[in-house]
Amino acid sequence: MINLLINGVEHQVEAPEEMPLLWVLRDSLELTGTKFGCGIGVCGSCSVLADGSPIRSCITPVSVVLGKSLVTIEGVAHQNKFLPQAWKELNVPQCGFCQPGQLVNALALLENTDEPTDEDIDKTMSGNICRCGTYVRIRAAIKRAAELSKNES
Repeated sequence: MINLLINGVEHQVEAPEEMPLLWVLRDSLELTGTKFGCGIGVCGSCSVLADGSPIRSCITPVSVVLGKSLVTIEGVAHQNKFLPQAWKELNVPQCGFCQPGQLVNALALLENTDEPTDEDIDKTMSGNICRCGTYVRIRAAIKRAAELSKNES
């Protein structure tokens, strides 16, 4: 049995340690928000946070994340309620397929940067491919979430 802390909840799962984290999340734990895109760690759809840092779950063996706190798309709103709000307000997704990875990476950025610049956003988000090309709206939504968060403090 493998113990995992995901979105603040302890999970026990029976899986080989070399199994990619993505399949543990989707198939074993039924946390299906994290998407399979390319399968080689390039597109970013499968991104999750491990101790606050983005990783590609499609190429990360579950053994690598043992003892780490994981955040998936299902946990983003619990960490930052303004990200989903800004995403909806600015109508970011078109097909929506890349959005779990986009939101998880945006969460990592906002946890470390109160007022992200275009350069900060582009650097953080550059590994997340959006087939629909909503990059301008993604950037605007990240800035909006930062603004909303700042206004609440």
